[in-house]
Amino acid sequence: MSSHCPFRLSILLTVFAAGLALLMPASVVPLHAQTASQQTGQQAALSDGAKAENNPENKPSAESAPPQAAPAATGNPAAQKGVTGKAIDKVREVAKSAGDIFSRVPCLPPKGASKSMGSLPRVANKLVAGQPVVIVAFGSSSTQGYGSSSPEFTYPNRLAAQLRRKYPTADISVVNAGKGGEDAPEMMKRLQTSVIDLRPDLVIWQVGTNAVLRNLDPAETAKLIDEGIARIQAAGSDIVLIDPQYSPRVNEHAESAGKMMKLLNKTAELRKVGVFPRFAVMKDWHERQAIPIENFVIADGLHMSDWGYACFAQLLGDDIIKSVGQIKLGVAVPSDVRAYRPM
Repeated sequence: MSSHCPFRLSILLTVFAAGLALLMPASVVPLHAQTASQQTGQQAALSDGAKAENNPENKPSAESAPPQAAPAATGNPAAQKGVTGKAIDKVREVAKSAGDIFSRVPCLPPKGASKSMGSLPRVANKLVAGQPVVIVAFGSSSTQGYGSSSPEFTYPNRLAAQLRRKYPTADISVVNAGKGGEDAPEMMKRLQTSVIDLRPDLVIWQVGTNAVLRNLDPAETAKLIDEGIARIQAAGSDIVLIDPQYSPRVNEHAESAGKMMKLLNKTAELRKVGVFPRFAVMKDWHERQAIPIENFVIADGLHMSDWGYACFAQLLGDDIIKSVGQIKLGVAVPSDVRAYRPM
C-alpha cells in the first residue's frame, strides 16, 4: 500500500493544478474586460463611437492581456451599446440639421436696417434678359468656407442654389475665389487673375476681417480697397462689399473693427457700390433675436457655421432678387433696395 501513495498524491496534485489553471482565466477576465470596455468607451467619446471596436489602438496589447481575454472586451454590452448609440444619435442629429438648412433656412432679417446694399443693374439686367450671369465671391477664409461641414454649405454655393431656384432657366455661375488668411494686400495681387479675367457681372468682395485681426492700418486697407473697386468697375462689374463678421475674436478688436467698417462704408459711398452689413446682421441675430453665438460661429470664435453661412447667403440673395424685381418692373432702382423677408 505504501508503495502506491506517492503515485496517488501525484495524481491529486496534478488534478488540483489543472483545476486551478482552468479557474484562473475566469477570475481575471472581468478586470481585462472592464479595462477594454473603458478604453472603448473613451475612444468612442473622443471620436464617432462607431469606429471604436475596430480601432487597433483600442485593443489591449499582448503584454497586458492574455489572448483569451480579447473577446471579453465586449463584456459590458449595455454600456458599449449606450456609448455607440449616443454617437449614432449625434450623427443623425447633425445630418437632420444639415437637411433642415437645405430645405428652409430658419433665419430672420434684422429689424430697422438703415444701410442699404444698393442696386445691381448689370447682374439684374442680364438675368432679366436671360443672359448667362457670372458672380465671383472674392475674399478670405469665410468666403472659402472655413467652418462649414462640406462645400455645399459655403455661402457662395448656398447663394448659387438660391438664385438658381429663383431663376430656374438662367445660366448662373458663382465662382468661389476665397483664400484663407488673406486681406487687401494679398487680394490685390491676384485681383486680375482671380476676378477681373473671369469677366464677372457681379463681384462680392468680403474684406477687412484679417486686417482687423492682424492690426493693419484701416486707412491703408481702405486705400487698397478703393483701388480694387476702381479696377473692378472699369471692367464693368457690379460690386458688393462684405464687412467683417460679428464674432468673439473680431469683437476683441472692437475699436479697429469699428474703424474698418466706417471706412468701408465711406469708400462704398464714394464709389457708389453696395455694402452688405454682415457685422450688423450677425449682431442682430445675437442681441435682438437671442440666438446663441455658438449657433452661428464655430468653436474657434471666428468662422461661421453651416447655419451662419446659410442665413447670410439667404439674406444676401434676397437683396439681389429684389434688385432684379425692380428692373423687371421698369422702376429706376433707388439706392435703398434692401428688402429682407422672413422665411
